[in-house]
Amino acid sequence: MRVDHVVYAAEHDGVHATAERLAKLIGVRPVDGGIHPRFGTRNVILPLAHERYVEVVEVLEHPAADKAPFGQVVRARSEAGGGWLGWVVRVDDIAEQEARLGREAVQGNRRRPDGVELRWQQIGVKGLQADPQLPFFIKWDDEAPHPSQDADTEVTIESLTIAGDPERVRDWLGLPADYTSSVIEFSFVSPHGTPGLMAVTFDTPQGEVVV
Repeated sequence: MRVDHVVYAAEHDGVHATAERLAKLIGVRPVDGGIHPRFGTRNVILPLAHERYVEVVEVLEHPAADKAPFGQVVRARSEAGGGWLGWVVRVDDIAEQEARLGREAVQGNRRRPDGVELRWQQIGVKGLQADPQLPFFIKWDDEAPHPSQDADTEVTIESLTIAGDPERVRDWLGLPADYTSSVIEFSFVSPHGTPGLMAVTFDTPQGEVVV
């Protein structure tokens, strides 16, 4: 179990303009990620070091966006002005999360402009929808390339600032009460309003960058 990526909902001028701004801030090259047909969304990837990435995502005018929880949360966040939507944890066994959460994972896929198809399973978006401090879970298909494979950078995620309760998050993740991350630092602040991912700090060759 590890942080796989963080998700940023497109601002008013769309996914590509939003991704270009973020990419310039942290010093990486954006990659067109393609369309998620099951979710009614499309994304641009900002590949990072250590098999992590930033997903910049926007909703499409498509019936799937109104039905899929992921499409619903992206639309709501973008309509509120865009910004950080959440964080995603990569797991090796999605069946464990299915058993713990009491529901089945959803199959996801997207085809990049270069024709490469990425496939995965995800679960927990409804948890994020109800309580935005919570991550959802992803299991990449064994044959699928990871979106960070295009990374040619030393930029990494240093820390996440979350408005919420660390005990609630650890319980959702199924982790011991005294568990702490040794790679990415987590800072929890008392939420003033809706809980959720507030900021991400990146470690770049030019120093720390907070978005």
